[in-house]
Amino acid sequence: MNQDVSALRKFVSPEIVFGAGSRKAVANFASNFGARHVFLVSDPGVEQAGWVAEIVDILMAAGLRVTVFTGVSPNPKVDEVMAGAELYRSSECDVIVAIGGGSPMDCAKGIGIVSAHGRNILEFEGVDTITSPSPPMILIPTTAGTSADVSQFAIISDPNRRFKFSIISKAVVPDAALIDPEVTETMDGFLTACTGVDAMVHAIEAFVSTGSGPLTDTHALEAIRLINRHLEPLVANTSNPYLREQVMLASMQAGLAFSNAILGAVHAMSHSLGGYLDLPHGLCNALLLEHVVAFNFPFAEDRFRKVAEAMDIDTRGMNKTEIKKRLMNRIIELKRTVGLESRLAELGVSVSDIPYLSGFALQDPCILTNPRKSSLRDVQVVYEEAL
Repeated sequence: MNQDVSALRKFVSPEIVFGAGSRKAVANFASNFGARHVFLVSDPGVEQAGWVAEIVDILMAAGLRVTVFTGVSPNPKVDEVMAGAELYRSSECDVIVAIGGGSPMDCAKGIGIVSAHGRNILEFEGVDTITSPSPPMILIPTTAGTSADVSQFAIISDPNRRFKFSIISKAVVPDAALIDPEVTETMDGFLTACTGVDAMVHAIEAFVSTGSGPLTDTHALEAIRLINRHLEPLVANTSNPYLREQVMLASMQAGLAFSNAILGAVHAMSHSLGGYLDLPHGLCNALLLEHVVAFNFPFAEDRFRKVAEAMDIDTRGMNKTEIKKRLMNRIIELKRTVGLESRLAELGVSVSDIPYLSGFALQDPCILTNPRKSSLRDVQVVYEEAL
């Protein structure tokens, strides 16, 4: 029997525990992985919010030693990964736990890679470059958006090139993700908006990606529905536990979708932009989203119709032009409502930066699964439209 293997799709995910209080299972998982000395990765903001101390207490109450590393900046850098890996090695740790947003989780993934190979993290840029398994890894996300806790991506910033590079491998999928909406309650409205729109971009890009399939489509569409209905009220009322849970669920489903379908031009351009100006990743995605949708729309019209329907737009009787207009308007409205309506120029991007940004965007693996093939000039035009 002849079968076209190019049509086959695999789906990878960690073991997931979802729900309020799931973080408290961290010691059970660490012990099951044979931990004696846990390496806990976080950042100063999460530490200040009290979550690091709580996790340390849970681990120590189970008889485990803990070394804490919080030297992680908002876009984790090469030297931070290397410093963390050295502390992991010198402390003779055996399991990695991270609690935080995308930055601590990506840094933890990088630390695991370096610890397993004894080489610089820069050597692992790209797809399937990892040859040795990382130490057991448990991730606890404190934001509802980045989905590093379920993905096969690690995004690291290289200050020397002013560029964020991607490491994509099923080897960086964590062993366990403890997805607890309670720990997102310390996020402010701006971070809630940034990470929520990031999850929306994950879901949209995964759904229109050339790597999409039935296993990712259901997760992507449900994530779009949940964010469309719950993100705006959550930003207006950040203490609402039900809304927190719904957006956290959306973030998880968007992560499972994009981890397996990969992404597109929004993320390729956002990685370049965030590495160049050290800006919040979710904000970069938000500023580029409708411009990339407009660029891609003619090449995935049926897919974008389903995206529009998932955003509660009744497309019956509409032609393609009307669907595109309504979808773009809804995206812009959502962004405006949650306070993310800046332009790139307001964040310090100038026309003279665009050739540099575009060159790095075209090197990003995410551009390969964009539904429309992108030339250098295509990317430059989209950046220009977002200025």
